[in-house]
Amino acid sequence: MAASDRKKSTTGVTAARRPEVRLPPLVPWDGDGLEPDGDYDGVRFDGTDLTDASGRGARFMDCALDGCALDRAELARARFIDAVLTGVRGVGTDLAEASLRDVEVVDARLGGVQLHGAVLERVVVRGGKIDYLNLRKARLKDVVFEGCVLSEPDFGDAHLVRVEFRDCVLKRADFSSARMESVDLRTVAELDIARGVDRLAGAVISPVQLMELAPAFAAQIGVRVEA
Repeated sequence: MAASDRKKSTTGVTAARRPEVRLPPLVPWDGDGLEPDGDYDGVRFDGTDLTDASGRGARFMDCALDGCALDRAELARARFIDAVLTGVRGVGTDLAEASLRDVEVVDARLGGVQLHGAVLERVVVRGGKIDYLNLRKARLKDVVFEGCVLSEPDFGDAHLVRVEFRDCVLKRADFSSARMESVDLRTVAELDIARGVDRLAGAVISPVQLMELAPAFAAQIGVRVEA
């Protein structure tokens, strides 16, 4: 989709460019775990237990991960390109400084995922629940969070460009020192910002959300509201 084809609302928020992943015929993975700097091309990981797997710096291109366990998997600096992750689950997955481009994450159940310093471009996170998502200092461009629950996500010092939160729940979100450009929060089902309400410049919210956030905005500028 060309940039000129992307919809732009009257608010000036440009819609995120979504991934269009078309996987080729895949080969079932029959290996044992992962290898650091491994190269996985056209592979389907179906229900694979990757608990404590060491795949630091690995490359996953045209891959599918279906129902895989990712508890404490070491995937720092890994690259996911044209990949679909469906029903993955786990706690403590390390994806620090990883790169995700043209990726779909569907119905994930994850906790304590480390994505600090990561780069996400044309990524959709649809459904599922992710607790304590660490995106500090990450770069997100053309990313959509859709119909999912994010509990205590940390966007501290992250750079968000054309990021949409659609029909999802944000609980105790931290936007401290974040930078935003064309970030759409209008259809968030539950918007709970613990820190960084002063960093919403570049985002668009609904009138109802403005009223809900009014006490936080007032506190930020030192205004007392009394009857």
